[in-house]
Amino acid sequence: MTKIEIVPTGAALGAEVRGIDLSAEIDGDAAETLKTAWYEHLVLLFRDQQLDEDALLRASQIFGPLQEGGARRYFREGGFEEGRGLLSRHPEITVVSNLDEDGNPVRVNAGLGSGEVVWHSDNSYVETPPAGSMLYAIEVPEGRGGDTSFANQYLAYETLPEIMLMAISDKQQRHDSSRNSAGVLRPTAKLPTTPEEVEGPVHPLVRIHPETGRHALYLGRRRIWPSNYILDMPNDRSEKLLDRLWYHATKADFVWTHNWRPGDVLLWDNRCAMHQRTEVDHTRPRVLHRTQIQGEAVIPG
Repeated sequence: MTKIEIVPTGAALGAEVRGIDLSAEIDGDAAETLKTAWYEHLVLLFRDQQLDEDALLRASQIFGPLQEGGARRYFREGGFEEGRGLLSRHPEITVVSNLDEDGNPVRVNAGLGSGEVVWHSDNSYVETPPAGSMLYAIEVPEGRGGDTSFANQYLAYETLPEIMLMAISDKQQRHDSSRNSAGVLRPTAKLPTTPEEVEGPVHPLVRIHPETGRHALYLGRRRIWPSNYILDMPNDRSEKLLDRLWYHATKADFVWTHNWRPGDVLLWDNRCAMHQRTEVDHTRPRVLHRTQIQGEAVIPG
């Protein structure tokens, strides 16, 4: 039996998992231990892993079936070649890279590039967002930026003042699908110029986690206006309320930051945690592979 050690970060979320090789076969007891730790800590870190694409897919499936990344259809529609650059040969793998089509590091590409990536929850711009994401570091420039921070959205909800809880009760938000978290317009997407032109699904501002039963803020992502907005609310009020919610949701008390090194694997729960990335040294290659754990219909809180 695999002996697993769960070491909490001491912050508002996150734990390191020791004593496990994700490329090996994981027995049922170990899988249950990992899932329990995931639900408790929201983010899990596995160090010193060596995973090819098939091993990454198998490791991800410990936590549930997988789903295709939301950005993949935009790359396909934009004529990107499968198996090259940002479009993996596996539908379930999303390539997170600062390389151009010739394999050179750049500031901006059609994906996240080397720029700062704002706070967000993965794929909130699809009807059924993924339950979780697993990200494997293949090549990262250590000490050259690209740190990833996570914010506990259970705590964000539970510490909201009563007046704000009342303001968001039963409220829904449209999630802008036009731009990614680096602000890059997706291939074939149209940049909205008014709120009425914003395309994307509608999700509640508060969701209930199907496994823990806890309430969490669910803000998704937010780009320069017009972008996400609260339904059935005047634009100025929507913007002011979202300003307050985003300020509260990303307070330092709710955050843990990870400094990457090659072989790191992070697993996070998109239903109750947001994340963001600092700017990367654009002269150094950075390549990671991400999978998405299949989600379920968002349960309104």
